[in-house]
Amino acid sequence: MADSPWFAYHRPNDQAALRLFCLPHAGGGAGAYRTWVDGLAPEIEVLPVQPPGRETRFLERPYQSIEPLLDELMAAIRPLLNKPFAFFGHSLGALIGFELARRLRQEDIVPQQLFVSGYGAPHLPVKLPSMHHLDDADFAAALQDLDTVPTAVLQNEELFALLLPMLRADFAVYEQYQFDEAEPLNCPITMLGGEADPLVPPENLAEWAVHSSSPGKMHLFSGDHFYLQGQETAVWQVIRQSCLAQQPS
Repeated sequence: MADSPWFAYHRPNDQAALRLFCLPHAGGGAGAYRTWVDGLAPEIEVLPVQPPGRETRFLERPYQSIEPLLDELMAAIRPLLNKPFAFFGHSLGALIGFELARRLRQEDIVPQQLFVSGYGAPHLPVKLPSMHHLDDADFAAALQDLDTVPTAVLQNEELFALLLPMLRADFAVYEQYQFDEAEPLNCPITMLGGEADPLVPPENLAEWAVHSSSPGKMHLFSGDHFYLQGQETAVWQVIRQSCLAQQPS
């Protein structure tokens, strides 16, 4: 486990009641959850997920479709499911967490909780234009319009050129995803989002409820699509309350 490239900044915690796999947004990496490792200890053991093509795996080729990503991530996660676990995903990470939970259901393995953040329910029609195939200048302009990448990154030509393959690949995963109808999951889905998120209005976030047969709650925080930056403590409180309430006394 310690040698797996899929988990960065992870510290094993035998005292934890639950493992939380944290999945990053498009263009992001495990570093987004680095502070969560200490922030949720000791009750929750945090495993920030590091997909190829970023941070500690920068030299690896990023996935451009969701199926092979799920194949490899499932293999990495499976040995760690020997205690209660949950998924937290922001933006594209929410979609990946959802599809992981669906795959695990085929093996009669059920997460204790699925946290979906900053991503509309997967059955809703995609409203964003296709952009992963655009030339560099148009792709950068589209990213700036969406406000999903910091302006400082877009204006730094060298840095943007380094990140471009990973950003294109992540948007390709999102744009080529096709939702398949299936029975609702039998774990609660907790929905989180920014009150001023222009990409994911609350009504689109609320639609996640149809994908679970268990009651779930929605939590809105001040901020936009990246409300997590600055709201960590409040989000950790929601996670603790949601997860630990389900632990046997």
